Order: sequence, then C-alpha cells, then structure tokens
Amino acid sequence: MKTVLAIINIDKMNETKRALLDAGIASMTASGRVFGRGKGLWEAKVLEGVKENSPEALELLGKEPRLRPQRVLEIVVNDSFVQPCVDAIIDVNQGEPHGCGKIFVLPITDVIQVRTGDSGSKAVD
Repeated sequence: MKTVLAIINIDKMNETKRALLDAGIASMTASGRVFGRGKGLWEAKVLEGVKENSPEALELLGKEPRLRPQRVLEIVVNDSFVQPCVDAIIDVNQGEPHGCGKIFVLPITDVIQVRTGDSGSKAVD
C-alpha cells in the first residue's frame, strides 16, 4: 500500500477528482486551501525594493503572489493503483509553465478501517 500525496493547482481540483474516479480511485482526502511555491526564488535586493514600493522592483517581481493557493490530496491505494493514480493526476495538471504541483509516493505500513476493523489491503479496497 502507498499514499499518493499530491500538491496541485487549486483550480484543477474538480478535473482531478473526475480523472481519479475514471481511473477507479474514489477515496481521497483533500486538505483545505494551502499556500506554497516552487523553485522561483527572488534576490533579497528585489524583495527589499518591493517593500519600499520601488517600481523597478515591482516590475521584476511581476504580478504573481509569492505563495500560490494550492490543494493537497492524500490518496491511499494498493500498489496496483499507484501508477494509474499518478497518471491521472499528471494528465490533468501537467502543462502549466510553472506551478503544476508535485506528487510524492509514500509507503504505508498498515490501514485499519474504523467502521469494520478490517486492516491492510482489505481496508483500502
């Protein structure tokens, strides 16, 4: 079993849910609005200029906010569903010049369904 942890553009949430359903993955947890950024780092001098409302610094920074709104999905799947899950997320979210998100695949040692007490793969299916 694995957890597929995906950070995606908040505007792609409904399309991503549909793609996961189409891939046979119905269960997921979505965290509320989170904020983050990728590798785009700014020099300290530019940020100081922004604080002082320097037009040149503001132009260099651009109109993008420093942290972008995103959504975090946590999807626990059996090993056979990891690749279809990852593919569905990529198909919907890939293509933006930046800010497409990240996918992390993490091992799960056990799962226990609260209602039935089932554990392991039986609790995930």
